Amino acid sequence: MMQFVSEPFTEAAISDETRRFNTDLSARLGALPDQWSFPPAVIRERRAQGLGPFPIPPKSPDAETIVTEGPHGGVPLRIIRPPAGTTRGAFLHIHGGGWVLGAADQQDVRLLQIAERTGLVAISVDYRLAPEHPYPQGPDDCEAAALWLVGEGARRLGVDRFAIGGDSAGGNLTATTLIRLRDRHGLTPFSAAVFIAGMFDLRLTPSARRWGSEKLVLNTRDVEMFVRHYLARGQDPADPDISPLLADLSGLPSAHFSVGTHDPLTDDSLFMAARWLAAGNPAELAVYPGGCHVFHNYPLAIADAANAAIDRFLIDHAANRGAP
Repeated sequence: MMQFVSEPFTEAAISDETRRFNTDLSARLGALPDQWSFPPAVIRERRAQGLGPFPIPPKSPDAETIVTEGPHGGVPLRIIRPPAGTTRGAFLHIHGGGWVLGAADQQDVRLLQIAERTGLVAISVDYRLAPEHPYPQGPDDCEAAALWLVGEGARRLGVDRFAIGGDSAGGNLTATTLIRLRDRHGLTPFSAAVFIAGMFDLRLTPSARRWGSEKLVLNTRDVEMFVRHYLARGQDPADPDISPLLADLSGLPSAHFSVGTHDPLTDDSLFMAARWLAAGNPAELAVYPGGCHVFHNYPLAIADAANAAIDRFLIDHAANRGAP
């Protein structure tokens, strides 16, 4: 099913609230120093101290962290549980940040919301970041986390239903993880996948190439810099393990793609959703008028609608799967 939201690509479809938010955000971000004048490690530290463009996200006091082993060492997993007695499965979350920024403890509010609304235990992967740990270390960590979840993690958490998802670079890593489990391990344990403004082609889709310099969370230079850091060893961006848009997508789970029309990565979601369907997999695509990159994280009506749609999808395709 291809699901669009009220002629999303027309300017008339953009709400006044979204339009005002985009104008304000673009102005605020455009007035800040160029983030690429700092090394990535410094950018991360400044953000952790609240000195970046966004406030420090609150952390759940109830979250716990365990460490599983991967090919490059320990992989921390941040676990947020639903209320006692309501657990119905698990959701493996892979954060965004261009493979360079972000952390597993920076989206507790949303992951707690998912846990409470769906009954899925949320497990966020603190995978290794580039350029210190370039490809393939990030996807290797995510693969190790997925293997832990469907093995030891399932027994430890008492679950047998699994969903997976991520935003931006996390969407890329989500797709790669699903494909690796299928091809390397003969496993297809996930019944649902959520892709929020994912980047699926590191050669850059037309919307990413043509976006330009406007700083609406992400611009063309940002995308190029993230790719340059991630592929610091000069790997080919046309490798399907790097750009899953180019991979064999057959035999993968039901997917929900969510993206805004004012996002450099809009084409990535449009193209990947079409390829997902063409490979014979169920998919739905929700496109939100005027939504900036990962608008889902901001106090907007379209964010509330998008997140509610994701939660409904998770309930229908993971939490209720196999239920009486």
